[in-house]
Amino acid sequence: MASSPSASSVGDDSHREPTPSLGARVRLVGSALLAGGGVGAVGVGGGAFVEGVAVAADTGFLLGTVAFGFGLLGWAGSVVAGPSLEAMQAHLDAASGWTETDSRRAMARIGAFGAGVMLAAVVVGTALGYA
Repeated sequence: MASSPSASSVGDDSHREPTPSLGARVRLVGSALLAGGGVGAVGVGGGAFVEGVAVAADTGFLLGTVAFGFGLLGWAGSVVAGPSLEAMQAHLDAASGWTETDSRRAMARIGAFGAGVMLAAVVVGTALGYA
């Protein structure tokens, strides 16, 4: 049977990854924001020819809002429940590779992607004449 962690090892931060630098954080969020902006611009621009500018801009903004909200909620959930999940994995000796840091990083990317889509929907919709 696997040994259970001692009370002192469950609460310590020795298993945590080092904090990423500001440049790494900006790169992570900025690249997802740019990707979302590109996808949003293409989606709204293409949709404007098919369904009209208003429908395309509204739909793009709505889809971006869903991604942004999911990312924000997931990031907050990772912050709140992440340490408990990591401690549970250590206690049960059932490490799955899931970490709070990786989860926050993924949710930040999803949220920034959604923000980029929302921003592109506003900019492209306005540029195409949606008031």
